[in-house]
Amino acid sequence: MMDPLRPEDWPAVRAIYLQGIATGNATFEQTAPDWEKWDADHLPDARIVARFDGHGDGEVLGWAALSPVSGRCVYAGVAEVSIYVAERARGRRVGRQLMTRLIADSEAAGIWTLQAGIFPENVVSIALHDRAGFRIVGRRERIGQMNGRWRDVVLMERRSAVVGQ
Repeated sequence: MMDPLRPEDWPAVRAIYLQGIATGNATFEQTAPDWEKWDADHLPDARIVARFDGHGDGEVLGWAALSPVSGRCVYAGVAEVSIYVAERARGRRVGRQLMTRLIADSEAAGIWTLQAGIFPENVVSIALHDRAGFRIVGRRERIGQMNGRWRDVVLMERRSAVVGQ
């Protein structure tokens, strides 16, 4: 079941985010922010949680949200995708369900381009984005260091066939 992400979901969302951080292949971030910072950094539209049951109070299995790529008005319809799935729910198509809903919600909010920066080692995330219609547009080599090691990032984007045509 997909539900809008609410402030009271933050402890579960944060825990899943920390699981992603612990893999070393999900983000350059080393810790999860507090709710206020996370809330300020993400668009109010298209914030989703996947729940174990359909009652709105079930266990959170994953989450998805969008971040603005720029404060400039010309980029108002471009957003960066974040999708995280709890360790215990990986391989159960939760990511695919979140992505499908995220795309629909983003288009309803007037977003015409979704983009993602993914470590090349995160082949599951690259495949998820590919299946959802994202294409690889480049690779930023040695773009940042993490734990003393240079990391590359694969850039992917999806242009809406509905918005901005």
